[in-house]
Amino acid sequence: MWMRGGTSKGGYFRAADLPGDIAARDAFLLRMMGSPDSVQIDGMGGADPLTSKVAVVRPSARPGIDVDYLFLQVFVDQPIVTDAQNCGNILAGVGPFAIERGMVAATGGETRVTIWMENTGQVAVARVPTRDGMPVYTGTARIDGVPGTAAAIPIEFRDTAGSSCGALLPTGQAVDVIEGVPVTCIDNGMPVVVLRAADFGVTGTESRADLDANTTLKARLEAIRLRAGPMMSLGDVAAQSVPKMTLVSAPQQGGAISTRTFIPHRCHASIGVLGAVSVATACLLPGAPAAALAAIPAGRTKTLAVEHPSGEMTVVMECDDGGAAVSAALLRTSRKLFDGTVFA
Repeated sequence: MWMRGGTSKGGYFRAADLPGDIAARDAFLLRMMGSPDSVQIDGMGGADPLTSKVAVVRPSARPGIDVDYLFLQVFVDQPIVTDAQNCGNILAGVGPFAIERGMVAATGGETRVTIWMENTGQVAVARVPTRDGMPVYTGTARIDGVPGTAAAIPIEFRDTAGSSCGALLPTGQAVDVIEGVPVTCIDNGMPVVVLRAADFGVTGTESRADLDANTTLKARLEAIRLRAGPMMSLGDVAAQSVPKMTLVSAPQQGGAISTRTFIPHRCHASIGVLGAVSVATACLLPGAPAAALAAIPAGRTKTLAVEHPSGEMTVVMECDDGGAAVSAALLRTSRKLFDGTVFA
């Protein structure tokens, strides 16, 4: 089934329908997407990392869990399929897909689907609108980066700190200096290096195209990323899609922070769901590069609009008495696009 999940798009498969051998599975997915090729002309991919994604879903044997979800990023112009990261956008389609495929029985007007995210060993709960036993895709919810409206799918993330790196702050501190630049290395669902745009001679409000054309900027970011990888317990990240690199600046549209994210070598059209959670969390760290720029509301429940090139993504953070984040939730939408047979 081909679905849009959040601001991404990709193929959703039952695990039993894919080859059990990983090498054979990856070969199939590369061929199916048309990779490696910059335009993916001989496959289903859309010539962009956001449209070259795969969800592998199976009924779960874990107590209290409905389905297990494995996210796979299929590189566009390299023969690489990686499970090194999660994807909170593709996650938005997992609940509807599980209901469509009969893995989860719909319950009235809303069906809660509890999802084990295999990439990171964490749990998410998606609340899927349902009617007559099937997902409802039409609705009035709007998310930036997607035209029109669709049914709202609120997603709560549980215990995401240190999902890939083993700790919220894998270096043990809120600020590190790499290549002379102060950064925050953080993992609250997605490994991200947060940096001030001004430290690179840019405003952080440039267009995606302008930043992609800035080869000097991208070279500096990659040098920092390669050094940050081992510091974040990710090892050599030269061939990995994590950590993401997020430039932050003061909010421009009344939000909490403005961002430009590289994933990792192209500027994101928006920002990943779990990347937004990690950046929002970085805004709450005293002394961190993002904290001095962010507009943070008072109270234990903080609604933080993370601005990005195509709008904003709102993260609702629950904090403890000390102001540290303890949980996060977001609103996403999804839509079924095609159901059929794909050839490779």
